[in-house]
Amino acid sequence: MKLPIQTINSVSFVIPAMNEEQTLETLFNGISSQMEELRLDFEVLFIDDGSTDRTWTEMSRPASLNPGTVRAFRFRRNMGKADALALGYEEATGDVVFTMDADLQDDPNEIPRFIEKIREGYGIVTGYKKKRYDPWHKVLPSRVFNAVLSKLVGVKLHDHNCGFKAYRREVTQALPMYGEMHRMVPSLASFEGFETAELVVQHHPRQFGESKYGVKRILCGIFDMTTVSFLKTYRNRPMHFFGRIALVSVLFATLLLASGLGASLLGLAVGSFLGMTGMMGVMLAVLSIGMGLQLEHRVYESMKIQHDLPVSDRKELSPNSSRHHRNNISLAA
Repeated sequence: MKLPIQTINSVSFVIPAMNEEQTLETLFNGISSQMEELRLDFEVLFIDDGSTDRTWTEMSRPASLNPGTVRAFRFRRNMGKADALALGYEEATGDVVFTMDADLQDDPNEIPRFIEKIREGYGIVTGYKKKRYDPWHKVLPSRVFNAVLSKLVGVKLHDHNCGFKAYRREVTQALPMYGEMHRMVPSLASFEGFETAELVVQHHPRQFGESKYGVKRILCGIFDMTTVSFLKTYRNRPMHFFGRIALVSVLFATLLLASGLGASLLGLAVGSFLGMTGMMGVMLAVLSIGMGLQLEHRVYESMKIQHDLPVSDRKELSPNSSRHHRNNISLAA
């Protein structure tokens, strides 16, 4: 669902970078130019994710020249994009939080369009690189991944993984960010009731540095997609998932044990094998139930500590008005 229209006074830009020494100044100048035209307060948060070149020097310079506007953070080692974004989300103070890649493939001229969509009430606005300048071995797996993920989680987007996004600040505060989950932000946000809009954006070819994309990223994407699919349905009721595994295991185990018993009575050697396989099925069922109960207990304990429900707005009478209203009802009765 859309949220109430938001008044935007300030914007934060979170920009992770790894070995992007040649792009940071140009990117900062582009962001500054757009924000001056929009007349909005802004800050830029650069995060050096374990670079081995002069990236830290290049992001430290604007931080020194623009105190209060630019802040730079440096990891001691490469932590990954999700951890860099998590740090940025924690430090950001703007009403709207942008994430952009540092490689200049995202165009700062698109920023006003993102802000207008946020003002319409969307929780997230994500870019869609309809025309891409990446190699085919990067584009094809990405399109397959996006199509499957959209089907699994019910969030219909052409490009879940686009790094060019704008968020209402409450979205960044609500989302856990770890591992490689930065690719799953629209899906995770949908669990909290936030709606995502998609904008076709200009995609520029990479001019400097090297792409961080590889086969490992495809495999990680498959695993993360499986995780998000599980979380969508079973995050608050894991026993329903493991209970189904246990039920299927018991059914197969019963069939195997019965077949093994019959084969043994007929003097067939396969009977002992079927019996042992059936007992393994029983053990799998017991382990599945145990795992489900353990996870249910963890969910129960976490709910006792904090149970955040996605309430976006409320209308109710003040306590004095409510008391007066109740008195009127009793007198009328």
